[in-house]
Amino acid sequence: MTANPTGQGVSLGMPQLPAPDFPADVRARLEADAAEVIARYPDSRSALLPLLHLTQSEEGHVSRTGIRFCAEVLGLTTAEVTAVATFYTMYRRKPSGDYQVGVCTNTLCAVMGGDAIFDELKQHLGVGNNETTPDGKVTLEHIECNAACDYAPVVMVNWEFFDNQTPESAKALVDDLLAGRPVEPTRGAPLCTYKETARILAGFPDEREGAVAASGGAGPASLIGLRIARGESPHAPVVHPRGEARGETTTEGGE
Repeated sequence: MTANPTGQGVSLGMPQLPAPDFPADVRARLEADAAEVIARYPDSRSALLPLLHLTQSEEGHVSRTGIRFCAEVLGLTTAEVTAVATFYTMYRRKPSGDYQVGVCTNTLCAVMGGDAIFDELKQHLGVGNNETTPDGKVTLEHIECNAACDYAPVVMVNWEFFDNQTPESAKALVDDLLAGRPVEPTRGAPLCTYKETARILAGFPDEREGAVAASGGAGPASLIGLRIARGESPHAPVVHPRGEARGETTTEGGE
């Protein structure tokens, strides 16, 4: 591989065609949004991550057109933009669904049933990892730890939590997404589409009703230790992996 002066990769003997541009109206809208994002930073290139989210909010993934746009507005080469876009898994490199369904398959979630959920969903949806249903609604992927181990196994849809899942509840969840039925996360903000999520991640206001009040808080299971340390809760229930209570643990550690 060699590189031309603009940073666009060129295969020896097989020059690549330039990336297409956005339509004029889309380009003008994105430029206005990009200017707002860039103004937040003392160095314009620091705006690259949110601008990749911005282009993703337009197309649902980071395309060659999106990479070209980011490079042009930030004065970077397309090679520099591509290096960042391909490093982070949060940027999709191919068209994906309205709803990114991620099943945690890291150690604790896997032991608690995450692997079984992932296998069931692959069969139920007829897709593999990082593949999208034919109607373009759901993309399935396995994901690493999302810091919600006390709610294992966890499924996330567009980064919103669905806790304590089972194969049956996960299949019901994706069926609702495919059918367009309302779906409510276990905690956090109301669910929105992947493109809408990408725009929020680009730094624009979250306009979902109740989103600010609902997001950012830890659930009760995550706060038990803190409550005990503060003396607010004299007892913490010990929950069996299958859900049956096994008595209570006191602050001194006895049962």
